[in-house]
Amino acid sequence: MHIVWPILKVLGILVGLYVVWTVYLALVLRWEDERTAGLGYYGQGPAGRERFKRRLRLHARLLQPLLAFNSRLTKVKFRAARVRHGAVSFPPGTCSADSLARAVAYRPRADDVFVVTQMKCGTTWMQHVVYEVLHRGNGTIVESGVTMYALAPWLEGRQSVPMDRAEPLGTERASRIIKTHLPVSLCPFSPEARYIYVARHPVSCFASCMDFVATNVGRMAPDLPAYEEWYRSPDLMWWGTWTDHVKGWWARSRQETNVLFVHFEEMKRDLPGIVRKVAAFLGVAPLSEQELARVVEKCGFAYMQEHQDNFEMHPPHILQTNAEMFKRGTADRHKDVPGDVRKRLNAWVVEEMKGSDYPLAAQYPDVA
Repeated sequence: MHIVWPILKVLGILVGLYVVWTVYLALVLRWEDERTAGLGYYGQGPAGRERFKRRLRLHARLLQPLLAFNSRLTKVKFRAARVRHGAVSFPPGTCSADSLARAVAYRPRADDVFVVTQMKCGTTWMQHVVYEVLHRGNGTIVESGVTMYALAPWLEGRQSVPMDRAEPLGTERASRIIKTHLPVSLCPFSPEARYIYVARHPVSCFASCMDFVATNVGRMAPDLPAYEEWYRSPDLMWWGTWTDHVKGWWARSRQETNVLFVHFEEMKRDLPGIVRKVAAFLGVAPLSEQELARVVEKCGFAYMQEHQDNFEMHPPHILQTNAEMFKRGTADRHKDVPGDVRKRLNAWVVEEMKGSDYPLAAQYPDVA
């Protein structure tokens, strides 16, 4: 009994600490969610955003023992980590049942420019290209300290300027720049609006998706087979599979003149050419050489990486207190994926793309 009692006492203290920490974590998560919804975070200036990050880092340090303990007990389960709309899954927190219902019911305006991708395929990059084209290279996101999400709404997301508060940008063709990852089956469509779709190598997309999840969940990241199952599953993959996404939007681009379909790799090879193509598609006057050079410089990887606070892809949270944008921005991320996984993904893509006239062999010969 002399030995058992001290052990029980220590266990009681540990259980008590665990309960207190868990309640604390729940309160922090609620505070974090409330402070990042809408313009709560992205509507602040640089100083306000930095204050939020400092407070979040403090909470993260205080909660570190609990977070480390929990990460040993559980890994992310993609079947649980989702919110559904119809047959499509979406990331919880980023989207909600209400935000998805509003997105699908939205009626596009003639001045709307939708930037559409599957996740991790160059959305923020193309948003900035459109923004700078509309401003003819004289955009002031960095100089004014604002963020892209304070200006450009994310249609189905919860953490950006709301659709009804987003102002048209630019002068010659003042437009709202709307981000969405919605598949063609769910995205509101109007022949008056403009849609720019960006596709990326399917295995590069897979690699970047893995990086994104791992960065955001830390030691709770799942193993490689779980990522592969998630990516290939129309039931589990957020916003649907790469194949369904690309097939749907490629078909729409072939049917409608107000849909421009480009590739991430094209943007890497010839950004000036893509900028000219976007300008022509939006109907603005051709950019001068000087204007084009400014747009290309500001939309280059080095410039956006240097000013990544202005282009954050998601607000910071308790597991990722510094919300970073793309880390490498390379066109050949697929080479980082183990050969056996790459081979299986390539075979899956080829099989799933049968019946589509999407030029898979021409665009991605290593896949086909």
